[in-house]
Amino acid sequence: MKFYEITNEDKELIKIALKTLAENFDDGVYRHTVGAALRCKNGKVYSGVNCDGIHGSCAEYVAMGIAISAGEREFDTIVAVHEKAVNCLLSPCGNCRQMLVEYCPDIKVILNDDEGNMRKVSARELLPFAWKPVIC
Repeated sequence: MKFYEITNEDKELIKIALKTLAENFDDGVYRHTVGAALRCKNGKVYSGVNCDGIHGSCAEYVAMGIAISAGEREFDTIVAVHEKAVNCLLSPCGNCRQMLVEYCPDIKVILNDDEGNMRKVSARELLPFAWKPVIC
C-alpha cells in the first residue's frame, strides 16, 4: 500500500473536522458523533457530521453531499474524526469506502494504520475488489 505525506493542509483539515463535530455534537443524544472534512482539488473545504437515525448517514457522506451540492466534482482528501479516537481519526466504514471508490477513487483518506500511526492512502487501496456497476 502506498502512503502519502501528511501535510500541514491535512492537519488543518483534521482541525476543521474536529471543530465541525465540536460545534454540532449532541451530548446524551449521540445523533452527531462523527465529523468529516473534505478538501477539493481547488482548495475549498466542506465539512459535515453524521446523521443518526433508522437509516442514518455517515459524516463522510454528508460532507461529500454538501460539496457535490455546491458544484464540486474534483476531490483531494477526506478525513473522519472523533475527539476520543486514536489521533482523533476514524477509518471510513465499508459503505463510505464504496461511495468514495465510486465518486472519486483517487481521493486520499487520512486514517490510522493498525498500529495507530497516522497515514494517508487512496480510497482505491482501502477497498480492493470493489463493486463496480455493470455497463451493458
